[in-house]
Amino acid sequence: MTPRIEFFAGAAMRPYLPALARLRIAVFRDWPYLYDGVLDEERVYLSELAQCPRGGMAVAFDGEEPVGCSTCLPLAEAEQGIRAPFLAAGLDPARYFYFGESVLLPRYRGQGIGVAFFTAREAHARDTSDADFACFCAVERPADHPLRPPGAVPLDAFWRRRGYTHHPELACTMRWKQVDSADKVAHRLSFWIKPLRAAPQG
Repeated sequence: MTPRIEFFAGAAMRPYLPALARLRIAVFRDWPYLYDGVLDEERVYLSELAQCPRGGMAVAFDGEEPVGCSTCLPLAEAEQGIRAPFLAAGLDPARYFYFGESVLLPRYRGQGIGVAFFTAREAHARDTSDADFACFCAVERPADHPLRPPGAVPLDAFWRRRGYTHHPELACTMRWKQVDSADKVAHRLSFWIKPLRAAPQG
């Protein structure tokens, strides 16, 4: 059975934050993020999301069990490091709605849930803001990365089919502990952008 998807905004996200923390740790441990997550750090990060009234989260349920989550919030209310490349490029963060993580357990993939996550977040952005664009960032990995699995396929084609364009000139830096590192490592994440309304960028 295909999981059902429900959307929660603001404080209504709180009951599902522990599940999102567990999913982030489980899913992001795999390629390409290779994230060696810590539950206490997850709780701090996610508590900030729940304090954003216009933040939102789509949750995929198998019965009553969350098996996937996808978040969003106005870029102007995202952490400074995520806003920084837009400000440096002279772009107004108020015109953008930032899409955070999308995490889904492997056995539920290929059922259209990723598409539904984008659709739900875009609808939320249009309904709760005047943002002209949706944006998200993805980690960059070299083709010869030693931990790249054989046959790994990037999601670029999937994102382009959703209407997103890659903007490698817009990038931020995030630090996290990798599965093969003792300490946190700096990672470059570049942005993808889609118009939500008929407005020129810049």
